Amino acid sequence: MQRLGVERSRIDLVEVPGAFEIPLHAKRLARSGRYAAIIGCALVVDGGIYRHEFVANTVVSRLMCLQLECDVPMLSAVLTPHHFHEHVEHRKYFHRHFAIKGTEVAQACVGTLASLNQVSQLAMA
Repeated sequence: MQRLGVERSRIDLVEVPGAFEIPLHAKRLARSGRYAAIIGCALVVDGGIYRHEFVANTVVSRLMCLQLECDVPMLSAVLTPHHFHEHVEHRKYFHRHFAIKGTEVAQACVGTLASLNQVSQLAMA
């Protein structure tokens, strides 16, 4: 976000216990009125019980509903790698991949805020 011109003082980082908790935290942040947008990030790994797909889908679906309910853009970088292993090479690979997705979601956030600003201006004209 900083590389895209957002001042560090305007960025808050809130860590949550797990991905499933992201929507409730996002909702409370949105309702505070302090945030122009919220980005939820998580790496939901396959622990061998296929719960990861349910968790990731639920989180992303709720963020979509919440942004419409709260009128605050909510973006997602919730990743669900298949067959994740804790060995060094996998960790390095997903660390790099997560950095790429972080850049993409930051760009999407800035672009979304700009386009919503344009929509607001058109609606007032």
